[in-house]
Amino acid sequence: MEERVVLVDENDRELGTMPKMEAHEKAVLHRAISVFILNEKGEWLLQRRALNKYHSSGLWSNAACTHPRPNESYKEAAHRRLKEEMGMECELTDVFNFIYKGKLDNELTEHELDHVFVGYSENKPNFNPEEVCDYKYISFDDLKKDVDENPDRYTYWFKHVFENVQKHLS
Repeated sequence: MEERVVLVDENDRELGTMPKMEAHEKAVLHRAISVFILNEKGEWLLQRRALNKYHSSGLWSNAACTHPRPNESYKEAAHRRLKEEMGMECELTDVFNFIYKGKLDNELTEHELDHVFVGYSENKPNFNPEEVCDYKYISFDDLKKDVDENPDRYTYWFKHVFENVQKHLS
């Protein structure tokens, strides 16, 4: 079954749906979620995207991300995807949203209204190898240094939001 994304305007009003690949090929604004997980030490859980992903494969990113399905809330999508990608469940809080547009590999463009969720967990990930090939916990200071020194190791959206997430956590 073809996965569809929910198209929106800049005020998050629904405009319809479109096949996910077509939305990324045409750079049409659509809904997305990004999940950030921290442990009690304040370390961030990062995942390395599986090497078979249709874009940004092998890059480091936040714990989970996806597009809400039609008639699925942002929060439902966040919980679903955290479970699908990392095999984890925890309370999630919607902390802010932002709109971004960026060119990716494979002639694709992300143009998303992205709701950012944060959760805290001590559970060890049991990741899905179809989605994730590795994970790690890292302090914010070490993360910031690595992103500054090695930006090509991280997904486009992650580089544009992680410092804003830290501001909301402080």
